[in-house]
Amino acid sequence: MNIPTIIPLFLSLLLLFPPLAICDERQRTYIVYLGSHTQQYTPDQILETHHSCLTSVKDSEEEARASLIYSYRHSINGFAASLTPQQASKLNELEEVVAVIESRPRKYSTHTTRSWEFSGLNLAAGYDVAESMKKETTMAEAGVWPEAESFSDEGMEAVPKSWKGICQKIIGARYYIKGFETYYGRLDATEDYRSPRDKDGHGTHTAATFAGRQVRNASALGGFARGTASGGAPLARLAVYKEKIGGNTCFDEDMLAAMDDAIADGVQVISISIGADEPLSPVNDSLSIGALHAARKNVVVVCSGGNDGPTPGTVVNTPPWILTVGASNMDRGFLGTVVLGNGLKITGQTVTHHKLPKRLPLISAADAALPWVPDNETDQCLPDSLAPEKVRGKIVVCLRGSGTRFLKGVEVKRAGGVGFILANTAALGDDVFLEPHVLPTTAVTYDETREIVRYIRSAKGNATARLREPRTVLGYKAAPFMAAFSSQGPNVIHPYILKPDVAAPGVNILAAWSEASPPTKLSEDRRSVKYNFDSGTSMACPHVAALAALLKAIHPTWSSAAIRSAIMTTETITDERGHTATPFQFGSGQFRPSKAADPGLVYDASYTDYLLYLCSYGLKNAGERFNCPRFPPPMYDLNYPSVSVPKLNGTLTIKRSVTNVGGDGNAVYFFSAKPPLGMTVTARPSVLFFSRVGERKEFTLTIEARDLKETKEYYGGGGYRFGWYSWRDNYHVVRSPIAVSMG
Repeated sequence: MNIPTIIPLFLSLLLLFPPLAICDERQRTYIVYLGSHTQQYTPDQILETHHSCLTSVKDSEEEARASLIYSYRHSINGFAASLTPQQASKLNELEEVVAVIESRPRKYSTHTTRSWEFSGLNLAAGYDVAESMKKETTMAEAGVWPEAESFSDEGMEAVPKSWKGICQKIIGARYYIKGFETYYGRLDATEDYRSPRDKDGHGTHTAATFAGRQVRNASALGGFARGTASGGAPLARLAVYKEKIGGNTCFDEDMLAAMDDAIADGVQVISISIGADEPLSPVNDSLSIGALHAARKNVVVVCSGGNDGPTPGTVVNTPPWILTVGASNMDRGFLGTVVLGNGLKITGQTVTHHKLPKRLPLISAADAALPWVPDNETDQCLPDSLAPEKVRGKIVVCLRGSGTRFLKGVEVKRAGGVGFILANTAALGDDVFLEPHVLPTTAVTYDETREIVRYIRSAKGNATARLREPRTVLGYKAAPFMAAFSSQGPNVIHPYILKPDVAAPGVNILAAWSEASPPTKLSEDRRSVKYNFDSGTSMACPHVAALAALLKAIHPTWSSAAIRSAIMTTETITDERGHTATPFQFGSGQFRPSKAADPGLVYDASYTDYLLYLCSYGLKNAGERFNCPRFPPPMYDLNYPSVSVPKLNGTLTIKRSVTNVGGDGNAVYFFSAKPPLGMTVTARPSVLFFSRVGERKEFTLTIEARDLKETKEYYGGGGYRFGWYSWRDNYHVVRSPIAVSMG
């Protein structure tokens, strides 16, 4: 069988499907991963080798061809096919096969008038980038509403010759549905479009945040946040690859096909605002595999880190070749004040335009629940849970937790209520999500919830309140600060890689929206909007992707690793409770577009460095084109712009190198550090002398416990402590976070 020469990446790691029953003949979808292509075979020849591979386990050539779902023929080498477990097992035994992955529907969580100005990028005044900015192409993963004004062709130059479309802004659009339909059957047209068009709103929102044109007088429903909406890279081209079909379900084979096409089409930045519902190993993670192949072509891949915080160890999309983003808050508030009957003023937030100036009766949902409602749900305002005779004409306090926020308001309205207060629990802290409700509404933090509940109890059935007309306020609290929902480290899959990498605005972001999707995404909501608020690391991701596109334009020769390094330089931020946050929340810190263009030094890495990292991860042999050395470099020596050391046992010396990219070739950088408590951090050499731009200097970083016994006691329970080190000249500060736990 004539198989093209490949670069297998994960041979000998593990079998990626459960033990097989001998008589199990059910067809399932498997991805047969063959590594990377060489340049000597055409796509048609590669397709034939995939057919040949399938024919070796099928009864006929016709059956083999009919079983093929996708043939990955560009950067990724492999195919997706309908196979029995026995056939998959036979393919896994072939020398040229790197891995066989059983596909299943994965629940991938779909993880602005103010956010760019807040981040220090004044687009209204113009951002001086290279003319090549107009050639940059980017990827969005969930479809797009092409009629949105944010994607206007006005003022854009002709379509690049390598693209076949006629639109100047959205120069390409594809969709991927074969995996979905193989599993579920033909797509129901009421669930989603059988096209690249966005029916959900998520893809349009993230694409507009990334590369939307400047649109004046944009606002959410009710006129909130009115101003000039813009993406961070408004002159960038946009290519759309829709592989999230209906809800939050994605299939590995669809995602790999989208990334394979995007790389072949020549996109330069890939923004992916989705992630698995749990951290995945590299060989089980199609997004990680696709991103590795993107890194080989020097494509920057930026991904959201997940919305499962504040639980530790929940961050996803964590391999070192992905730039992983957490979500932070801005300083903008949409204040909706609640005035309680005792005169206490609670400053909540709302984007529901209303005015309830007169004092009205106030009741807790727990005091108005129907008798059949379980005790743990009485305060949730779930559908058909409230007694109309107790609610009619009143303002109701509904706790978040179970059910959707929007349907809580629908239930209050059904029962005759005239307004409601959406109250946070302790776990939700200060994370307040804004959406236009069907009734006058104010959302409040946990501390504010406690004040309201305390008043209701003291009023003994005579509580009252009024909701003031909302107003938009800038600088209403110190910012940035981390969102509690943003997934946190440590990195449970790649423990020597600190994740997330960086934080960006991700709470209550205004951007373009699909007019096929109501602002709340719920079928009960019949409204349509052009712009909408949304929150999540999904919204933070395109902010950083846009910055990567800007850096690509300014520094077209930089590698994807150099661009990531340039972005990972910033200052500390605080979390929503006012405490100092840790790098497991914000990575290197809040991204700063104005600083990233001139970082001074960068930590560079190549595709080969990533292969060596995978060798250290557990690989014994990577195939005929790339054989793992007998003693590969340890994982902690990957040249990454941050340091994570799990289970330190006394002392560890780490290798790093930096490349001079500052404007002045002659530069001298001095080392400094703030070690984790109980540690010392030293560099050798501690002074770096550069004589030209592009010069690379190596150094070692030694982390040592001052008193091993005392430090282990202090670090008891496996907890991490944090610090940082930096290189400084007269202008630049190149800072890297450190996370250490004791063994």
